[in-house]
Amino acid sequence: MAPDPARCLLVPFASALDPAALTALRALTLPCLTELLPRLQVTAEAGGGEWLYTPPHERALADAMGLTGEDGALPWAALESTQPGEAQAWFHPVHFQVGMDQVSLLPASGLDEACSRQLFDALAPLCAEDGVTLEFVSAQRWRARGERLGQLSCASLDRVWGRSVAPWQPRGPQAPWLRRLQSEAQMLFYTHPANDALAAAGQAPVNGFWADGAGAMTASPQASAPRTLDDLRTAALQGDWPSWARSWERLDANELPALLEASQRGEPVRLILCGERRAVAFTNGPRHRLTGWLRHFRRPTHPALLLETL
Repeated sequence: MAPDPARCLLVPFASALDPAALTALRALTLPCLTELLPRLQVTAEAGGGEWLYTPPHERALADAMGLTGEDGALPWAALESTQPGEAQAWFHPVHFQVGMDQVSLLPASGLDEACSRQLFDALAPLCAEDGVTLEFVSAQRWRARGERLGQLSCASLDRVWGRSVAPWQPRGPQAPWLRRLQSEAQMLFYTHPANDALAAAGQAPVNGFWADGAGAMTASPQASAPRTLDDLRTAALQGDWPSWARSWERLDANELPALLEASQRGEPVRLILCGERRAVAFTNGPRHRLTGWLRHFRRPTHPALLLETL
């Protein structure tokens, strides 16, 4: 029997590679997680390293829903559209921060709808010239539609946030086109009046966009999505490790007790813990035949020791 969706939790950034995150992690006690894990079996692994374009939490989510796709080509934009069989992608307005030796990406988290629409209106005609239709979805992301978007592998925004963009450039037959469009967008946005308003508000300018979630759905999802808890993700991407640790404590106190109580009643539960290298699924069902890294897995006595392996 599959767990009720309310008893199936996916936790992105349950761990992170930043040394400050590991220090914060080792100071946590997490009593509910400590009691819950011995009741569960490790049944699946997702991911494959910190340099894959698709982060473990996105791969684990796709696996849970029965979605398939190559690295960097899970069609998240198409999944959320009314025409999932059409190639699509998310375009995120961002700030490229130019440093002495690298260009880093910062999402435009504070961008309001008015400024975002102005930038969207400027970029849409350029996209149309290349056969791509741009649709405004929210201030932080726009939907792009067109055949070109089915021939791309793009690094998730979560991989690039706050980091050098150099290792995360798009791949695939249409990668040169996308890089050209990104360069044109940088020139277009550089002198755009919307950035004057952002500067007046003390915000960094939007000087480009990042694409991810590209591709088309080839089949419908086979299962509903697990409930995803994003509090840890938000703090981790901002590099706010004290807030991240507090989010872990709240999750342990407010979310995990329901899973623990359900497991004590013999009801099926599933907990998917995700780091930057891998995700591991725990259930109280029958043990599966384990392969790869999981063959050598031994559950540590303290959750922090487990989380450090993710």
